[in-house]
Amino acid sequence: MTARFPRRARLQKPGEFKAAFERGSRLNEKWLTALVVSSGDSSESRLGLAVPKKAVPRAVDRNRIKRQIRESFRTRRAAFPAMDVVILARGGCLQATPEQLSDILDRLWTRAAAKCAPSASS
Repeated sequence: MTARFPRRARLQKPGEFKAAFERGSRLNEKWLTALVVSSGDSSESRLGLAVPKKAVPRAVDRNRIKRQIRESFRTRRAAFPAMDVVILARGGCLQATPEQLSDILDRLWTRAAAKCAPSASS
């Protein structure tokens, strides 16, 4: 499998985000929250991002955070079960160094994969 981040690996439609917000399990970390829902109809995991202007006022900072989240997901998605994940940035995420954000994302991916593993009951 290539390490690309194709369009089919992204949540795009409002209905897909809505399903994650309504049915998803919340996994909280210090500066990020993940909404995880198993997607049995798809064989791939997909990512959606919600980095609100209220939490991260400057566009350059929002884009940096989104790039880091996408890159972290892209490099690990081959090992994930079929799941949809929406990552929400919270107020203090600008205080996080790239290393801290990477550690938080590693913990979120591990917890999300365990939550949606085929042997886990939801």
